[in-house]
Amino acid sequence: MRPSPPPLLPQMELGLTDTRPSRVTLSPGAVLLRGFALPESTELLDAILRLTALSPFRTMQTPGGGRMSVAMSNCGRLGWVTDRSGYRYTPTDPVTLVAWPDMPPAWHALAARAAKAAGFDNFSPNACLINRYEPHTRMALHQDKDEGDFSQPIVSVSLGLPIVFLWGGLKRSTAPHSILLEHGDVLVWGDKARLHYHGVKPLADGIHPLTGRARFNLTFRFVAPRS
Repeated sequence: MRPSPPPLLPQMELGLTDTRPSRVTLSPGAVLLRGFALPESTELLDAILRLTALSPFRTMQTPGGGRMSVAMSNCGRLGWVTDRSGYRYTPTDPVTLVAWPDMPPAWHALAARAAKAAGFDNFSPNACLINRYEPHTRMALHQDKDEGDFSQPIVSVSLGLPIVFLWGGLKRSTAPHSILLEHGDVLVWGDKARLHYHGVKPLADGIHPLTGRARFNLTFRFVAPRS
């Protein structure tokens, strides 16, 4: 039997000082805010448990018939789903057949603050995709383009195990560069970067003191109302 990997401890508990810059520009319009969500990370994780008790995590089917490895749920006025019918936003959870849980006000406020810190004022998300990554799950390079409004940024919050994020360009063929996302980091992209391809490498196995062998990601978006 392979020994369990050692727990990953926050740098403060290890007596280390993080000397990296708290703000990193990946490209024009894309900003990493290191540790931005750390002060409220425990409350965020508690809320994930409450929300996914109402709309449970599930692995969704792609239009091509495959199945995504990452487990997903949603909160907010609209939720992102995929199945044989395609990628889209729906006002109701297709599993429970009722409306997605309301987005917690604290989540909405966090997303707006992060967007403002990255240079995007007046962000008001109406959808939040909740992803759960387990060891070896990944997200292939893709664009977020189902929202119908590309004038608003995307705000992505990382919780739990660290993962390697891939930041590409406006074409899939552009080679992405890698950056480590850690517990409490928030990534914001919009304007010229809004339709950049992005993804994550397979999650390495490990143990986080708050999430165990998992990583959670909250992705806040504004989805344009259908006409």
